[in-house]
Amino acid sequence: MKQEETIDFHIRWAWHKILRIYNHIAGSFGINMSVGYALLNIDRVVGTPSTKLGPIMGMEARSLTRTLKTMEEHGLIIRRPDKLDKRVMRIFLTELGLENRKIAREKVIQFNQSILSKMENHEAHQFLRSIIKINEILEENLNEIKSEQKVNA
Repeated sequence: MKQEETIDFHIRWAWHKILRIYNHIAGSFGINMSVGYALLNIDRVVGTPSTKLGPIMGMEARSLTRTLKTMEEHGLIIRRPDKLDKRVMRIFLTELGLENRKIAREKVIQFNQSILSKMENHEAHQFLRSIIKINEILEENLNEIKSEQKVNA
């Protein structure tokens, strides 16, 4: 099987281009894609526990810590203990964070519209169905790996 015939090659290839485009856009606002993505995934009203943000974003703890530190330094977020469980730290958007979130959301919508405008509806629908199916299969594979690791531990 040639590299160009593999699923992961095309996903990686496309993701690299998406990453470059988003980082270019985000850079013009003084942030990067990770910060923009975090802005979009922090609940605007009740905040988001820092322990939940990593899995939502698919980020490792070290990368998330670095991203949150950058966001805090830029005045985009504040950290507060949870009202019910003081052990839990919640991340909240500041006014500046909310403004940047709005911009990030607009840019994500524009990006997606630019892609979708060049595809037929059935192509976009089929792509989404396929990528969702791929993610389901990958989740099953990861669960099997985790089960094997528990047995071998």
